[in-house]
Amino acid sequence: MTILYIITPFLAWLIAGTLKFIINYIRFGKEALSLVGNGGFPSTHTTVVASELMLIGFREGFTTPLFGLGLTFLFITIIDAKGIRRTVGKHAETLNEHVFNGKKKLRERQGHNRVEIMGGLGLGILIGYIMSVLS
Repeated sequence: MTILYIITPFLAWLIAGTLKFIINYIRFGKEALSLVGNGGFPSTHTTVVASELMLIGFREGFTTPLFGLGLTFLFITIIDAKGIRRTVGKHAETLNEHVFNGKKKLRERQGHNRVEIMGGLGLGILIGYIMSVLS
């Protein structure tokens, strides 16, 4: 195992998080700091998992058991981002509105929509490919 498998997910996290902050800063200005966290474009979780998966695929092969395991983990990550965390955000909206009388005490932006997930997937594939070429 090379250090590349350790560096790639951290690099993907850094790139996706930086890109997400820049996009939020362009869209919302100084409010971008309050938007740091889960949700937004691109999906950092998807980027991290996809980058490692693609690195494994390009270096070890796309028909290996390890690639299959990574693909399973990517599916779980996407399902979580699209479904579970998005539902948590909707629950937070309801609680903020009814329990906290409109005062936003709970973070409402949690999950991702399809565009955010696809952006994370594309970025992860690109990072995984670049890292495999550099090795």
